[in-house]
Amino acid sequence: MRKFISALALISVLFFSCRQRTQQADPESVEPSADTTAAVKAAAKLPEEPVFDIITNMGTIKVKLYKDTPRHRANFEKLAMSGYYDSLLIHRSVKGFVIQGGDPFTKDTALTHLWGQGGPGYTIPAEMTGPDGAPLHRHKKGALAAARRWGEQANPFKESSGSQFYLVQDPDNCVHLDGEFTVFGETVAGFNVIDKIASLPTDRADRPLREVRIKTIKPDEELNVRAAAE
Repeated sequence: MRKFISALALISVLFFSCRQRTQQADPESVEPSADTTAAVKAAAKLPEEPVFDIITNMGTIKVKLYKDTPRHRANFEKLAMSGYYDSLLIHRSVKGFVIQGGDPFTKDTALTHLWGQGGPGYTIPAEMTGPDGAPLHRHKKGALAAARRWGEQANPFKESSGSQFYLVQDPDNCVHLDGEFTVFGETVAGFNVIDKIASLPTDRADRPLREVRIKTIKPDEELNVRAAAE
């Protein structure tokens, strides 16, 4: 039961916080500070399914973005290449489930009460199922997926958070997420880093007691050149 509750809290952006907010600004109204124009132009030169390096202080996770989730792919490219993710924390981790990051509020330790609620000021239309209604991609080991608001009333179209993402550590406990959250990429290297982060001790809010910070997320030159040549 605890794992199921933690699961919803982990990847359902704003679900538990909605009742608690009164005079606070909507976290999804936070505007990105980086200029994304150059990033969009640079992203246009990448292969159809580019590989990005998520470089953390605990190691590097290499993820490939899917071409059949173009909105999520383009958004991740834009944010990563504009420096949006630089210095953000992996702010939640549940061993045997997933690790999550991408919240701009995690740059500020004075805003811990808002961690898990931040975003760039927009959502992304869901790209989770094909024409037949079946999930485009499954929550396999290392799957890269977008967090979102939970609930039919709060988010009837299952739109994704503009920036928060999670990586699957244990697919056996994520089967129920297929078709509920958009999976837009997969890990191609660094599975051990996901496992290391997921194994860290956490507090009651599933925040790692050891700081896990994203140094930057950038295109993997070698793998992308190789992909473009194929």
